[in-house]
Amino acid sequence: MKIIEIQGRKIGTGYAPFVVAEMSGNHNQSLERALDIVEAAARSGVHGLKLQTYTAGTMTLDIAEGDFFINDPDSLWKGNSLYKLYEQAFTPWEWHEPIFKRCQELGLVAFSTPFDDTAVDFLESLNVPCYKVASFENTDLPLIRKVASTGKPLIISTGMATVAELDETVRTARGAGCQDLILLKCTSTYPATPENTNILTIPHLKDLFDVQVGLSDHTMGIGVSVASVALGATFVEKHFTLNRNDGGVDAAFSMEPQEMQQLVIETQRAWQGLGKISYGVTEAEKKSIAFRRSLYVAQDIEAGELFTSENLRVIRPGLGLPPKYYEILLGKQAKVKLKRGTPLTWSAIA
Repeated sequence: MKIIEIQGRKIGTGYAPFVVAEMSGNHNQSLERALDIVEAAARSGVHGLKLQTYTAGTMTLDIAEGDFFINDPDSLWKGNSLYKLYEQAFTPWEWHEPIFKRCQELGLVAFSTPFDDTAVDFLESLNVPCYKVASFENTDLPLIRKVASTGKPLIISTGMATVAELDETVRTARGAGCQDLILLKCTSTYPATPENTNILTIPHLKDLFDVQVGLSDHTMGIGVSVASVALGATFVEKHFTLNRNDGGVDAAFSMEPQEMQQLVIETQRAWQGLGKISYGVTEAEKKSIAFRRSLYVAQDIEAGELFTSENLRVIRPGLGLPPKYYEILLGKQAKVKLKRGTPLTWSAIA
């Protein structure tokens, strides 16, 4: 599997998971808050920070009824028109440069999700190192083609897409020049539940398209993200805010700083725990061999005396013969006098 490198950070199974904090609209239309989010993300230990680049006008039409109005009673955004929602959530384009600059100063990989050609052109002017395509755009082949033509690494969320649709998306990206592709398992509900996340798809996705894989996680907590690493995820993305109580369009399913820090720590531990296929005694376990069970003399035994269940026991430590010989040795004669507490060896058996 090809290793992908973004601004010096390598992404692949041989490296700790690449964790990304998604700011989205959690800046609440304050540049100061946006910069505070960047700093909090850096302190939490994440590797990247992602924006979304669009305007309300590039996303939808300014219509507040019918198909353009959110009536779903279960939606976090019910009662809004799509246009008004995107007006509230978008990140002003003039903020991108100072946000990216702060990220660079703090060692974060800063990039964005473009939603149309103009956003790609704008992000190219800022020389972003990679691009993300959102689940809702993963069938927008003209956009995929435009982003892929930059030749930069491309991360695509797979929410809602069928295998056939993903095949078309991947073929389009590769055909347009994308050499470095990461596919993210994603459930496009907000928030998502663990039951609907289906991360067993991750290794299948990896094998099916021969790409690096990861998770765009909308669940609460870190459990699903940590589990995804055990299934091969090398890239994990979570929405991020300073405090959910501050509100914001995505705040309800976003991670707070302390939670994000735990995510970074635990995904790294999960990755470290994978190791390799290994049986037998590891270097770290060598001192523990002594605490296995083995055969020991439990009572003083005279030369010529028979071994019995009273004078021979299977106990710790493990310096005597293995327990598998216990039944074989019962009734055998001792070759020499043996003191209680002596580990039994073949030389002591007649």
